[in-house]
Amino acid sequence: MVITAPLPSPRDEKQSVDTADSGWRRAGLWLWPFVLTFGLTCYGLTDSLLGRDELVTWDMVNRGTGQILATLRNVDAVHGTYYLLMHLWVGLFGDSVISLRLPTALAVAGAASLTGLIGDRLFGYRAGILAGILFAVVPAVSRYGQEARSYALVVFAVCLATLLLLRALDRPRSPWRWAAYSLTLAVVGLLHLIALSVVLAHFCLLVPRARRDRSLWWKSALALVAVAVCVTPVVLLGNAQVQRQLYWVPKPDGWALTSLMRDVFASAPCAGALITLALLARSPRRPALILCGAWALLPVALVWCASQGRVSYFRHVYVLFTLPAWALLAGAGLAALARSRRATAVLVAGLVALTLPDQKQMRTPFEHDAPVPVDYKAAADVIRRGHQPGDAVVYDRENTWKLDGGVQYYLPRDLGMRDVFLAKSPVAINDLYAVQCPVPVRCLGGERRIWLLAQGADFPFGAINPAQAIALQSRYEILRSMPVTGMTVSLLVRKNEGRVRGR
Repeated sequence: MVITAPLPSPRDEKQSVDTADSGWRRAGLWLWPFVLTFGLTCYGLTDSLLGRDELVTWDMVNRGTGQILATLRNVDAVHGTYYLLMHLWVGLFGDSVISLRLPTALAVAGAASLTGLIGDRLFGYRAGILAGILFAVVPAVSRYGQEARSYALVVFAVCLATLLLLRALDRPRSPWRWAAYSLTLAVVGLLHLIALSVVLAHFCLLVPRARRDRSLWWKSALALVAVAVCVTPVVLLGNAQVQRQLYWVPKPDGWALTSLMRDVFASAPCAGALITLALLARSPRRPALILCGAWALLPVALVWCASQGRVSYFRHVYVLFTLPAWALLAGAGLAALARSRRATAVLVAGLVALTLPDQKQMRTPFEHDAPVPVDYKAAADVIRRGHQPGDAVVYDRENTWKLDGGVQYYLPRDLGMRDVFLAKSPVAINDLYAVQCPVPVRCLGGERRIWLLAQGADFPFGAINPAQAIALQSRYEILRSMPVTGMTVSLLVRKNEGRVRGR
């Protein structure tokens, strides 16, 4: 006896096709923004040299876990979570430029996907996918998606926390959803404390709901208490270190807000276009506009106000996490402005063309050290080509921070040179700064040749510590100098050696 399964009816086939189409449509909501953002960010990923902040990351993540924790007690505690995560990553994948920058490229791509998902919940499918695409083409997304620092991960964590809050409000009785929100918000604070100001925007979303469901008051309060417990050690350490780390940031005036918005987008035309589209945003659900507006504006206002005290926190990188909010509002505005696909495509293409010069700028060799470019790689190449066994080196530590680390990164790892005036390395004292020899002449050894790397291209001895310059000039003379961008690489030889060569 043969039993045959009934043939599917045309109606069943149609439902199956509709379900498949719906699945692909939902996948496209997060997939296309991810692919577009990841592709744009990875394009030219290694075109720019590592910047000074990235060299700090490289220095820190190559220390042992115990050494990292010991250093955080002295400096940079607010970035400690990022360093520990990158320490694990580098242990697995190495410390090449691609490896150091790949986590941030993945983070901004993930943030684009989350922006699309949030936009779908707040403004609908079309506005959501447009928000993800608009986020992808912002030059700052490529710029900080290509930097080995924590800011891209902060953007991702803020987006994830916002999405998880929306999910928690869908099912407010679920303790697991509140726990996920609280945990992610704690990660936001551990990555960067200022990013916790996004809670102001979340509060604007919670208040109307809490008036109808009073249990939301204690549930959200409990979540915030858990976050506070997690970040308190970082708050205490960061507060103790803040004067040392941010002494150089100027107090902002009212006009500084204008330049901040330009810098947040890394493009004045892009900032103007997205803010204009954001003003056109429409939604039948008022809380959606309130959430995104508060997310875009309140953290900036809070940082500006806080920066009027003894310490200024007014740096655009600290509020990069507001970019998804502008993308969400711009996506909603574009969806309202352009009803047809053709009009939408034309406007998006116009925005891409508008931002193209800034996108190119993001990938120039010295973008990560602008406006004081230093070509560490060229300097390292000069030394590599001319190096002889027994050579020593002197770095200018008076004028250019991390010049030593930048050159060392691009030098072959097996090319060892004694750092003549280095008394204690940053690793040895659990710090970011080296301690130099207090009496330079006593630190001179018997090396026949010394490489001197100093800022500028005029008189190399004039750029270093005067006592070091006197000590070197007493025994050495310049055989040759090679200027590179931002510094001069000079080869010093003992004076008797120079005379012998001159005969």
